[in-house]
Amino acid sequence: MTTEPPPIRVAIAHDYLTQRGGAEKVVLAMARAFPGSPIHTTLFEPSTTFPEFAELDIRPSRLNRIGFLRKNHRAALPLLPFASRSITIDADVVLTSSSGWAHGFRTSGSKLVYCYSPARWLYEAEMYLGESSSAAKRIMLRVLTTPLRRWDRDAAASADRYLAISTVVQKRITAAYGFSSTVLPAPFTVDAAEEETIPEAEAWLGEDSFYLCISRLLPYKNVDKVMAAFADTDRKLVVVGRGPEADRLRKLKSDNVTMLSDLSAGQMTWLYTRCNAVVAASYEDYGLTPIEAGYHGKPSAVLRWGGFLDTVEEGVSGVYFDEPVPEAIREAVDVLEQTIWEPLKIAAHVEQFSEERFAAELVAAVTEIHEHSTERTRIR
Repeated sequence: MTTEPPPIRVAIAHDYLTQRGGAEKVVLAMARAFPGSPIHTTLFEPSTTFPEFAELDIRPSRLNRIGFLRKNHRAALPLLPFASRSITIDADVVLTSSSGWAHGFRTSGSKLVYCYSPARWLYEAEMYLGESSSAAKRIMLRVLTTPLRRWDRDAAASADRYLAISTVVQKRITAAYGFSSTVLPAPFTVDAAEEETIPEAEAWLGEDSFYLCISRLLPYKNVDKVMAAFADTDRKLVVVGRGPEADRLRKLKSDNVTMLSDLSAGQMTWLYTRCNAVVAASYEDYGLTPIEAGYHGKPSAVLRWGGFLDTVEEGVSGVYFDEPVPEAIREAVDVLEQTIWEPLKIAAHVEQFSEERFAAELVAAVTEIHEHSTERTRIR
């Protein structure tokens, strides 16, 4: 009588769960693909990430006991290599979601890394810091770069296989680590939440139409350039996000720009449904917001760079501009307004980024890695 092989013990790893961004949405999709799997991370702050994580088995490092670091994960930079190495995961396969730290977690089994990008602060420091960064930040990063790169490459070498979120990241992985990877686009998750109005935004907008910019407020996201493109125009812009650039951006914004953060899924649906289009000038490794906009039949105006090249089909789901400067952004919005968009075609374009497809490919990759590991053990 044949017996069924035991189920694969899968664990999930992520850098830190302290934000509401695209990477955190991917981790939730991973959790749905492998229900019951524990999620290991360096830091976990339930109040600033998606509420769904509160219902899952989250296992943070000892660093999580320091409340200040949970609210300011960038301040933990010098400690994160040690926190990462302190985490040992007992699982057959660790599905690792990483752009800098989780690929360094130790494991008793195999490691499959889903990579958003090799660490920006190590390989693209100027873009990551931006022009407005302090001298202290630049000096600290310069001092830490050599030892952190050594740590990072050793961590990458510990993986059995790498998956890249986009073609630009695939090339970046080869440049940083010297090995190949497979592209697996991140999923768009259809949120079933009912529309929920945002009273302050509704009062500010009145009956006016508006554009939407959704981004972490970091220098390389170029939100200031998008805001400048709307200054001195009769168009309204809603910026959604949080990050270290928030205070500076509030001082820069004109009266036709409003800034929001920490919105619920229903409130995001309300914005997507009402907006004219999404505008993004960021140097994105992927570019999830145009997909989310496309699900609601809305086009996007985006920078012709990086992950956007994989997620926006020019003339079908959006338009491109070639430089992240206000003039180019403004001209792209002009083109967008002069184009007749077909919501059904836009929605059809984003179907290729379904969570079902993402989950199926992840399950296949995890199964393959586990089978190879089992076969190697048997041969020995």
